[in-house]
Amino acid sequence: MTELSRETKETQISVKLELYGQGSSSINTGVGFLDHMLEAFSKHSHINLEVTCKGDTHIDDHHSVEDVAIVIGQALKKELYPIKNIERYGNATVVMDEASVTCDLDISNRPFLVFEMPMEGKVGTFDVELVEEFFRALTFNASMTVHLICNRGVNKHHRIEASFKALAVALRRGVTINENSGIPSTKGVL
Repeated sequence: MTELSRETKETQISVKLELYGQGSSSINTGVGFLDHMLEAFSKHSHINLEVTCKGDTHIDDHHSVEDVAIVIGQALKKELYPIKNIERYGNATVVMDEASVTCDLDISNRPFLVFEMPMEGKVGTFDVELVEEFFRALTFNASMTVHLICNRGVNKHHRIEASFKALAVALRRGVTINENSGIPSTKGVL
């Protein structure tokens, strides 16, 4: 289990993350929609996740959303590296009613994000533009390559939730133990 904290003038965050867990979570970020997404992420990745955040949500949710992703990404990186005896690559398509989102990822130690999910507006009070900010901060701090592609869908809640679940399932598959893989790279290091 990895425990990390981060404190700035904008946020105070603590995260506990256990990569090979049962999908249990305790989430309180001060941003209700983000809490819901992180609970879904934890459940479907089987990662045990505890997150608390006190942020300047009286301004808006941006700092809390991005900073939570930074700390979760850093915790993931501590749990993932050095890479040995895992599948490394993961992929999943998740559907929620009319929405379908695909995630392909490489636990590569090379951060990159492809995010093709155009949307604007809000889900409740949540600015949907923060979804890309969350995934960028998570991906870069976890040092993974992640491609998130919305295949179809109209409902913003469905598309966003499908993206968190697709990442969760792809990550769960990527960290599957494979004793035969050693270091899963022709370079011999990741």
